[in-house]
Amino acid sequence: MSHSSSDDEDTDISESEISEYEDKKYGELRNGVQNVKTSNENGTFICPYCPRKRKQDYLYKELLQHASGVGQSSSKKRKARDKANHLALVKYLEKDLMDVDVPAKDSKPTDESDPSVNSHEQFVWPWIGIVVNIPTRRTVDGRCFGESGSRLRDEYRSRGFNPVRVNGLWNHRGHSGTALVEFSKDWQGLQNALEFERAYELDHHGKKDWFANSEQKSGLYGWVARADDYKMNNIYGEHLQTMGDVQTISELIEEEARRQDKLVSNLTNIIEVKNQHLKEIEMRCHETTHKMDLVMMEKDKLVEAYNAATKKIQSTAMDMLKKISIDHEKLKLELESQKNELELRKIELENREAHNESERNRLEQEIRENAMKNTSLHMATLEHKKADENVMKLAEDQRRQKEQLHAKILHLQKQLDMKQELELEIQRLKGSLNVLKYMENDDDGADVLKKVDSLQKDLRDKEESLEDLGELNQTLITKERLSNDELQEARQALINGVKKLSSLGNIRLKRMGELDTRPFFEAIKKRHKQKEVEDRVLEMCSLWEEHLTNPDWHPFKVIMAEGKEKEIIDDDDEKLKKLKKEWGEGPYKAVVQALLEINEYNPSGRYVTTIVWNYKEGRRATLKEGVQLLLNQWKKMKKVSS
Repeated sequence: MSHSSSDDEDTDISESEISEYEDKKYGELRNGVQNVKTSNENGTFICPYCPRKRKQDYLYKELLQHASGVGQSSSKKRKARDKANHLALVKYLEKDLMDVDVPAKDSKPTDESDPSVNSHEQFVWPWIGIVVNIPTRRTVDGRCFGESGSRLRDEYRSRGFNPVRVNGLWNHRGHSGTALVEFSKDWQGLQNALEFERAYELDHHGKKDWFANSEQKSGLYGWVARADDYKMNNIYGEHLQTMGDVQTISELIEEEARRQDKLVSNLTNIIEVKNQHLKEIEMRCHETTHKMDLVMMEKDKLVEAYNAATKKIQSTAMDMLKKISIDHEKLKLELESQKNELELRKIELENREAHNESERNRLEQEIRENAMKNTSLHMATLEHKKADENVMKLAEDQRRQKEQLHAKILHLQKQLDMKQELELEIQRLKGSLNVLKYMENDDDGADVLKKVDSLQKDLRDKEESLEDLGELNQTLITKERLSNDELQEARQALINGVKKLSSLGNIRLKRMGELDTRPFFEAIKKRHKQKEVEDRVLEMCSLWEEHLTNPDWHPFKVIMAEGKEKEIIDDDDEKLKKLKKEWGEGPYKAVVQALLEINEYNPSGRYVTTIVWNYKEGRRATLKEGVQLLLNQWKKMKKVSS
């Protein structure tokens, strides 16, 4: 919104200059120098002369009421320039920004066959009725007072004329005994105005009766303002020239037809744009479906390759187990053969007869040795048998564990595949549902609605299935939370330990999100006196600390970096831009640094958090580094105490 004549805004005008200044501002509003419409799609307005007023979004009637109240204010505190500005705004709203731009659906142009209406007759538009001979009374000082417009308005509404407002006309002598009745700007307003005129004509108090040279007039006289009234050089003629214009019914109908054609053209263009947008969405949906099919095919290939590799590993393990069993059987047979040979040797030695003592002793010695060897071989056989049993047991346990692990892997893979398929199916159903919603206005709307209901039902079933699968992950989430709680407890214990140290080394505590006051001190010191600096720094830092802890203020925007979403500072934030513009780069960087720290280390709580910091490498210290610091400190204290 632009402002003209800004160099004389500080000087006021006199009461006699209000009318001239009002016409000047009205011309600026008509030429677009001042803008009263907002960019919102809900059709709201703003007051260009009250930029500091808290309320900025007005409806048409609210803005008209606000401008009328300020323009007609009798307060001495209100400047004449403000009154003139708002009177010009009232004039612009009533003449150029009609509250009803398009006639209501149930309203119809007045029938040209109506004998009281000539389509080529010139009326004052917006429709205005004239009421004269309003009783007035004169006061001691010579001024006249008459009936209020609001009472007349209520009376006419009760009679079904439905006027918008009734304005009594005043001059330097007071009430002139004349009032203007304003009707709505649509065709219904014209019908009400004509009924208003007919009522007075039937009562012989119409326009002809008023201007007839007859006996003294009594009671109210009324009629609808036309071209001759507009050109009258009297009080209501002057007001009619400022309030409206002269047009015929045919001209108004042609103008309405032009607006309707323009509206139809605009709606046609919008429909074409919507149809083009619908085609683009359908193309994107087909592309997404094609990509989903490719992803599913790739997944099936991966699953087949995984199953083939698993079968190959199982086959190799079974072959190795068979080979081990065969080797053990061979070794067992060899031991049995040796045992049999020793038994035969024993029998042979026992059957031999020793011819002398030395031979007998030698035989006995040989028998004892053979017995010891036999015992050793028996023990070896037992150990081998036990080892064989252990090997078979281990092989069986290994086979059972592999089967359990494989079953668990297949179960988890199946759950993951089901979850991915459900998510892809939900996305596909949502895309199809959006496409069908755009097609609801087509000729086959009933079929589309059935498809929409069917897709919504399928979507609900898929979402329920997805929720069931999500519950399976709850145990892992609970374990992760327990681990995270233990980690947080360990970090808090580390913070408590480091807090007791007076170390000035690389590992120290740091308050994340704390506002650095030094840039504010340097910026304020340049603009204020020395004795005011401390108070101003305290005031500004308190204000920005309050902004930092406010959860409703989140000056961040999301971007994609390396395929991931990342939050960065929004440079277009109004508070940050104002801070940078007014106080420079130093305070701006201090606030941005505090924002980044809070958003990283405590985004939900929005308060200052203490952590252990590695000042040498400029990052958060690990638990290992913190524990190492405490151990080194403990060793130093131990050496000192010893």
